[in-house]
Amino acid sequence: MADRTSSDADAPIDWSSYYEKTGERPPRPTLIRALDAFAAEGMTSGGMAVDLGCGSGRDTIEILRRGWPVLAVDAEFAAIGKLLARPDLPVGCEIETQIARYEDMVLPRCNLVNAGFSLPLCPADAFPDVWDKIVRALVTGGRFSGQLYGDRDDWADRPGVTCLSRDQVTELLEPFDLEFFEEEEDDSTTPRGVQKHWHIFHIVARKR
Repeated sequence: MADRTSSDADAPIDWSSYYEKTGERPPRPTLIRALDAFAAEGMTSGGMAVDLGCGSGRDTIEILRRGWPVLAVDAEFAAIGKLLARPDLPVGCEIETQIARYEDMVLPRCNLVNAGFSLPLCPADAFPDVWDKIVRALVTGGRFSGQLYGDRDDWADRPGVTCLSRDQVTELLEPFDLEFFEEEEDDSTTPRGVQKHWHIFHIVARKR
């Protein structure tokens, strides 16, 4: 079963409580796969990473722990505050933060874009431009790791959420070689205890 930590799309969100519930969880397996792939290529540090929808830093911390500089992006001021206050933030790490919605973020050229359960919360009308921004930011040989939601997900018809068919996801990933691709569909609860049908694509892809 996937580690699902996205928020409930149709309810007011207590972000502080949400970060408390999710921030201490381990880094997501898709991120670990991507970082391990870089390590196998001899790139153990020195690349530039971007963590989209970083929250309180469960993935950001792992990237920093491995010696990578990171730009952590989140629309919520509370998220960045939680991240920078973490006691396990590596001493001397290279971290920059950006408080911005996906539509407004400015991405540097980078080797890794990680988006753990965050991109589905991009509005559908903005998603194509946001995805294009991600693809353009990644250098050749760079990787995307993260999740997208499928069109059979319970949130597929909700405003402010992007859910895609398998064919649409395949089209998005045309500039990449797939290193890991898993489609998952089942029923469980959100971190806030709401029952939900999930349709998720787990992705690690290397840009050609």
